[in-house]
Amino acid sequence: MSSTDDRPVAGAPAGPDTSEFPRFPSGFLFGAATASYQIEGAHDLGGRTPSIWDTYCREPGRVADGATGDIACDHYHRYREDVALLRGLGVDSYRFSIAWPRVQPDGAGPGNAEGLDFYDRLVDELLAAGISPTATLYHWDLPQALEDRGGWRVRETAERFADYTRLAAERLGDRVDRWITLNEPFCSAFVGYASGGHAPGAREGRGALAAAHHLLVGHGLAVRALREAGATDVGITLNPDVLLPATDSEADLAAVRRAETMHNDVWLEPLLAGRYPRHEEETWGELADGTYRRDGDLALVQAPLDFIGINYYRPITISAVPHRDPDPATRTAVDIRAEESWREDVRRTTMGWPVVPDAFTDLLVGLHRRYPNLPPLLITENGSSEDDVADADGLVHDTDRVAYLRDHLAALADAMEQGVDVRGYYVWSLLDNFEWARGYGKRFGIVRVDYDTLERVPKDSYRWYRDLITVHRDRTRTTGQEQHR
Repeated sequence: MSSTDDRPVAGAPAGPDTSEFPRFPSGFLFGAATASYQIEGAHDLGGRTPSIWDTYCREPGRVADGATGDIACDHYHRYREDVALLRGLGVDSYRFSIAWPRVQPDGAGPGNAEGLDFYDRLVDELLAAGISPTATLYHWDLPQALEDRGGWRVRETAERFADYTRLAAERLGDRVDRWITLNEPFCSAFVGYASGGHAPGAREGRGALAAAHHLLVGHGLAVRALREAGATDVGITLNPDVLLPATDSEADLAAVRRAETMHNDVWLEPLLAGRYPRHEEETWGELADGTYRRDGDLALVQAPLDFIGINYYRPITISAVPHRDPDPATRTAVDIRAEESWREDVRRTTMGWPVVPDAFTDLLVGLHRRYPNLPPLLITENGSSEDDVADADGLVHDTDRVAYLRDHLAALADAMEQGVDVRGYYVWSLLDNFEWARGYGKRFGIVRVDYDTLERVPKDSYRWYRDLITVHRDRTRTTGQEQHR
């Protein structure tokens, strides 16, 4: 099916209903996002070596249905088809991630020519289509060789990350407009090293806290490397959460304080305020000894940024649970229960996540008020997993996803009206893909991928988003003409 399929959204008039599209200022970026391990496949081609996710997927019981990213969407071979989908969508920018083990297979040493060639071709294809590349350097696929030497628990990994950043910037920096150092370091540190729900699957306390710090050190070193290479648009993507207590009990309110430390303050305070979180000891007790920190780290981490990326999907309910396991072998830094519970009348996505657009507005306005020096924001991920069932013609009428996108873009516009400086929005995701430990059972794409044939089929949400972008451009063009007259 053509990537520029003009069939209207089911049940809608032939032309878009412009009244349902929120207004955004001229110059606002619209984009789509993906991540390397989730779509590329070709796990053992072109000199690529295993990442921690290749290893994790092969451990029994880790991933739903024993799924792996070995093939995924086969974007490695089909990137031209996927860029054509982006061109048909009309996006200004595409956010992709670079696979570290494809570019630097051992996590150290010279770059891998075949891996760099792939990203060369992808970037050139994007530019030929008039699409601005936004490259994320780390979206969770750490080379297994580095994990074998301690992973993010050790400072060496942060130093190797800077070396890898230089390799990518030297090869692609003349054409990549925008760089993101890390994607959601919260997940890398606390889901990967504390709860064990992501690769590398560790359940540790001090190791997770050391990983969190070394991720920030790696970010700071990468920013320095990018600046030295001439990059002028550099940021980091975080997933700060809206966290609410399950009850008004003292225990649950204290648990929210601890959750704020782990989910939000560990990242925001060093990056934006030049300090470590004030509730560390309350949150982690004797684990929070800071032995992995060095003088000068805060200054390194606080290097000025051109933007901060924000990923948002849903709010989280927090309650207190027993913690402080006395056995050091199983002690974890996670001592709260985070749930997707919400009011009974709120719709949920197939991830079980409550759909609460107002919380999106609250999050952005809260950040704006708390940090006077907050850089401009980019919404680098927002979207929903839905029951996408193809009809007899192979089409997907994903009305729930269209409603999710419409309402969250309206919530974003509300935040901007309250003074939040947001420069762009990337829908998650362009394609259905490997959804980490959930395998292929959850679909976030605005393009359906048949995992048997790898055929791509745009969904109704693809056409809705395309129409939104078209209407935005028509509005800003008209406004510009009026101002000119």
